This record gives sequence, C-alpha cells and structure tokens, in this order.
Amino acid sequence: MYMELKDYLEHLNAGKPVKANSDMLQFMTELSNEAMQITTQLNNVYHTPQEVRSLFTELIGKEVDESFMLFPPFYTDCGKNIRVGKHVFINACCNFQDQGGIVIGDHTLIGHKVVLATLNHGFAPEDRGSLYPAPIIIGTNVWIGASVTVLPGVTIGDNAIVGAGSVVTKDVPANTIVAGVPAKVIKRIEEASNK
Repeated sequence: MYMELKDYLEHLNAGKPVKANSDMLQFMTELSNEAMQITTQLNNVYHTPQEVRSLFTELIGKEVDESFMLFPPFYTDCGKNIRVGKHVFINACCNFQDQGGIVIGDHTLIGHKVVLATLNHGFAPEDRGSLYPAPIIIGTNVWIGASVTVLPGVTIGDNAIVGAGSVVTKDVPANTIVAGVPAKVIKRIEEASNK
C-alpha cells in the first residue's frame, strides 16, 4: 500500500491507533528504517554544529533555527513528528519516540539520556501489538534534567523544571519544579532558590 507522510501524520496526530499487522504499521516501520539511517550518520562521526543541524533538519523534514543545538548521539524511531523552537538545546544520548508528536518550545534545555515516549501499547493481551499515540508538548523556557522519562500525552508548562531521573506521567504546571517517580510538584519557581 502506498501512503503519504501527510496522511500518516494526520492519523497519528488525531490520536488514532496503529493496529498490529496493518499497512499503517508497515509504513511506520519504513519510516523507522529511514530514521535509523540518518541517526547512524549523525552519531558515528564528528560533525560541526552546522552539519548536526543539517542532519537533524533532514531527519525531521523541517528546517531548524540556527540557534538549535544538539549533542549526539541522538535516537528516534520516526523523526517526522518533531517540532523544535528557537534556542533549543538537546544534550547527548536522548531518545525521542515521536510518532505521537513532540513539540519543544523556545529556550528549552533537555538533559542527557532523556526519553520522550509518545506511544503506548494496547493493555489487553490480544491488542498488545497495537500502538496508541499521544503527543508530548513542552513549553518555553523548560529545563528537563538528565535521565528523565516523559510518557505519552504529557504537557510540560512554560518555565517548568523537571528534576533528573524523574518519570513524568501527567501534566506539569507552568512555573513549577517537579521530581520523582512518578514526578510530583516540589515547589513553584517563584518560591525556589538556586538550591
């Protein structure tokens, strides 16, 4: 079956499932193989910051701002459903599962080994092979610490900080610091010092 990327993304962005053994799943697999080719190029030799931006642009299919910075290695199993703002920094060893959509606002910092996961499997054993997408939306001026995992459907509000090692299972309010497994609000930014 021939499928357009636009139709595939519309399906996922509408939150519709990708059923096991479907044409949609086959198309998803083809995109994953394409993403692996580009990330292998990105990750296996040194590239200048401009070359990194060029490869990332190829990976996501959209031009990124010259202020965008990424330290490889970087991993994704799609790439085509990532949108990044200006002055975004992504540190080394991050893994973005972006089929459900990832939006990263301006002036956001993402630490080492962050996982952004936008797909879930069906809970019923007979539906376990199906995939259910939900977007991750990250606001502006957000700082996500090292080794954080963000689960499908989460929105992280503007100016929020997510402490290292946290697992974010629900929305993070703007102007808060969250941490833990699962992540919980520790304090509001206005109350926080630099400790």
